[in-house]
Amino acid sequence: MKLFVPLALALVALLHALPLAGVLGAAKLSKLYGVDARDPALELLLRHRAVLFGLLAALLAWAAWQPALRGLGLVAGLVSVASFLLLALQAGPLSSALGTVFKLDVFALILLLAAGIVHLLTTPSQ
Repeated sequence: MKLFVPLALALVALLHALPLAGVLGAAKLSKLYGVDARDPALELLLRHRAVLFGLLAALLAWAAWQPALRGLGLVAGLVSVASFLLLALQAGPLSSALGTVFKLDVFALILLLAAGIVHLLTTPSQ
């Protein structure tokens, strides 16, 4: 049980690092999300999103190995996946690629919720 929280954070970090490939341009973004990212403004926004996901992945990975950051990492991860899931539910039918992202985020949400519970139950109160 001692390794569950860091392993969960590391796995969610890996999931959040996958979109970082989108920094490479429209072709990668199209593969990742199943959208036509050739519009320069959309490409810019999605490439910037990729950078932000890279930063979040770095925080999650760092939190996996630094116990003092685990609470922050769990909250950041939960906000990320929960916000996407809520927005996706409001968006209506998703493309196949976005459907895959949705399923991975459901998995990440369950993992982070479980890790959050374990973290709260095993962290000494101050």
